Amino acid sequence: MAIKLRVTKDAILDGLQRVQNVISTRTTLPILSNAMVHAEKDGVSFTATDLEVGIRCKIQAEVTKQGACTLPARRLFSLIREAPAEELEIEVDDRNTASIRCGSSFYKIMGLPAEEFPRFPEPSVECTLKMEQNVLKTLLRRTAYAASTDESRFVLNGVLFSLKQDKLTTVATDGRRLALAEAEISAMKGKEAEFIVPNKTIAELLRLLSDSGDVAMFAAESQVIAEFATTRVVSKLVEGAFPNFRQVIPSEAKERITLERETFLAALHRASLLASEKHQAVKLNFTKNNLTITATTPEVGEAKETMAINYKGKEIGIGFNPHFLMDPLRNLDADEIVLELTDDLSPGVIKISEPFLYVLMPMRLN
Repeated sequence: MAIKLRVTKDAILDGLQRVQNVISTRTTLPILSNAMVHAEKDGVSFTATDLEVGIRCKIQAEVTKQGACTLPARRLFSLIREAPAEELEIEVDDRNTASIRCGSSFYKIMGLPAEEFPRFPEPSVECTLKMEQNVLKTLLRRTAYAASTDESRFVLNGVLFSLKQDKLTTVATDGRRLALAEAEISAMKGKEAEFIVPNKTIAELLRLLSDSGDVAMFAAESQVIAEFATTRVVSKLVEGAFPNFRQVIPSEAKERITLERETFLAALHRASLLASEKHQAVKLNFTKNNLTITATTPEVGEAKETMAINYKGKEIGIGFNPHFLMDPLRNLDADEIVLELTDDLSPGVIKISEPFLYVLMPMRLN
């Protein structure tokens, strides 16, 4: 179907940038290397999918001939990024060949028919939840790093969304740690739902969500659709039942220690430089008003960091994987965190003044 339009370089680059992440470089279906270009009278939409996740984004353009075709997304993006002028004219003929004029430059790119492109789903259910984009972005940032990437534990390869009594809880775990964050949602009264969104989709949402405007999510049995501003993300859901995460959260702690997040993170990072793949542990030793962080690796060396803290409890020494301990600290923006401990064999819990917690299993130290 023939297309003719005029568009700015910035607009088309933004549209392609939003969709091209899901395009696989090693697909056996040539059509999946392409983005669908759909020119309508009010603008142009770009759509890309790998059949697991799909993204559609709409941009403003001056359309003089409406139609649809598919074009190789990454090649088109590279070419337009190098284009010498700020405005482009694009014309696609009935054989899906695109002619692109930009200043003194002219390019031709071969496309494929729009009919071959997979159908892009529309919401088939009513809205499941609606919230501010920055709230969802914060929930995902605080939890997504704890999700498993082990494909044999497929049900943990994503983030659980649990909507109950106007509260959205997001949870991720890989079996050794668990991150949970919550936010009140006033938009969807009386609605309850539970579904697992895969890691790849979470990464795209974190990349695409902005700090203003709302996001609406539509969850059906096997897929979820997220709509915000000019973008729609469609994803398959992870099948299976998420484990009962409440039972791994310790009900009480013997010691509660307040720590400056950035100071603690910096000290952990320095100590972790001397933890090896084989000896992947740091020891935290809490004594009166003092925290010592040590990492010892035979044949490499040792690190010792000392921090002045406000602590009056009994002496505790406990080992943790430093990277697992640093992950929540990097993804929180609170000035202070509270570390709850019971003994050297019980999980540690990190909390802040907002609805968030992180449970981390300790490591045995020789």
